[in-house]
Amino acid sequence: MPRISVEVDGVPYEDDVEPRLLLVHYLRDRLGKVGTPIGCDTTNCGACTVLVDGLSVKSCAMLAVQADGRQITTVEGLGLDGERHPMQRAFHEAHALQCGYCTPGMIMASIDLLRENADPSDEEIREGLEGNLCRCTGYQNIVRAVRDAATEMRRRPEREVAP
Repeated sequence: MPRISVEVDGVPYEDDVEPRLLLVHYLRDRLGKVGTPIGCDTTNCGACTVLVDGLSVKSCAMLAVQADGRQITTVEGLGLDGERHPMQRAFHEAHALQCGYCTPGMIMASIDLLRENADPSDEEIREGLEGNLCRCTGYQNIVRAVRDAATEMRRRPEREVAP
């Protein structure tokens, strides 16, 4: 079995993994990072989105061996000094969730979106998140949350925690 070395949420790990093990299963089953849900296992829903070297990746489409040598951030690894990341806070305050199943992936994809475009329009937010599905909210509050987080992150860039 191949041996991988990864950093997940700031903690280094070395593990032997089966070559076919998906990153989402490695994160959940081996490391206990259950904040990353398993959605569709086909890359359609985006619920399992994590940041790999700062870029959003659907972890059901990446093998754990492909993560060797990389830095991975899950929704559980966001925040600083016990404070929620601005995106987490905005999702909470804007009521940008209902069942919450898509929320971790939406948050992670939104952070990557703002890395690329710090001041997106509503249309750019919708386009940037089109690979992440929500069956409950109608997206209005999600767009509002991303817009609110973008404002805060531009105002306080030193507190931004996106890797």
